[in-house]
Amino acid sequence: MIRLERRPQPSRGWVIATPVLAVIATMIAGGLLFAVLGKNPVEAIRTIFWDPLFGDYASYSRPQLLVKAGPLILIAIGLSFGFRAQIWNIGAEGQYMVGALAGAAVGLAAYPTESPLIFPAMVVAGALGGFVWAMIPALLKIRFGTSEILVSLMLVYVAQQLLSAAAFGFLRNPEGMGFPGSRNFGDYPAAHNPELVAGTGLHWGGIAAVLAVIVAQVVFSRFLFGFQIRVAGEAPRAARFAGVRPGAMTLACLGISGALAGLAGIFEVTGPSGQITTEFASGYGFTAIIVAFLGRLNPVGILLAGLLMALTYIGGEIAQLMLSLPSAAIQAFQGMLLFFLLAFDVLANFRVRLGRKVAA
Repeated sequence: MIRLERRPQPSRGWVIATPVLAVIATMIAGGLLFAVLGKNPVEAIRTIFWDPLFGDYASYSRPQLLVKAGPLILIAIGLSFGFRAQIWNIGAEGQYMVGALAGAAVGLAAYPTESPLIFPAMVVAGALGGFVWAMIPALLKIRFGTSEILVSLMLVYVAQQLLSAAAFGFLRNPEGMGFPGSRNFGDYPAAHNPELVAGTGLHWGGIAAVLAVIVAQVVFSRFLFGFQIRVAGEAPRAARFAGVRPGAMTLACLGISGALAGLAGIFEVTGPSGQITTEFASGYGFTAIIVAFLGRLNPVGILLAGLLMALTYIGGEIAQLMLSLPSAAIQAFQGMLLFFLLAFDVLANFRVRLGRKVAA
């Protein structure tokens, strides 16, 4: 009989090894999936992980690494605050969209004014938009005891409808001949988020992501708030005796994650995406959940996990182009990372015991 025996303390070795084993297992399972689809598994894995950095398309794909990793890291850092405290914000995708809408509305309202204050105002509005959207599940949880998981997730679909209404209605380009979508921010210098260093893909969103990693690392390791988050997650009753107020912790963690998701949205819409469209929602908010757990909710780990996940995004696009792999297979491949991460994570908290079943 196989049984699981809880460890007195999580195994540090397994905690460190779990992300590595999850990546290896994903490669193996993904290779089998690609083989079933009639593709060479070795070639497919090489295309996803090697070609974006060193292949024929590297000159194009390398700069895209920072473009894709920036929003993933920024959102995942925000999620890590709540996840560490057992506060589960699953609706960062909605906060990402609302942040983009709020910031874009500020910029488009000022069009065609050329002022150096427009872009900073859009950034502030984007953060506030994500913050306000995250406050809905936070306040409902505090006042009525609702599940922040369900409320934040359902609000993603509301945000999608707002995005559609903006693209077809109140933010639609009046000079766009009736086509959905806002003005292109690339044609509006005061509201544009340009590439800061030519050929690198680095824009203000990437800078914000690195700053978020540094600030989160300092908060978690040096500040009382970081300690309170840890205690609230690991020992909620002890946290209450220590004076940690659950309601205030919920507001703080959901507020931080919402604001950072909103920032990711405004940096994306003013930079790589360029405009509000019905296709703006890219799944970054959901993928960031994988990034947060793959990075063990550690800021430096999230930085590395974000770069790895961005690599699978870019490599997946190349694999679709060069190997004719369906997009659903790439999405399944990315989802395997979280599946295997959670599976191996069991071994960090439990020992596997073999033995005979004792007769009653």
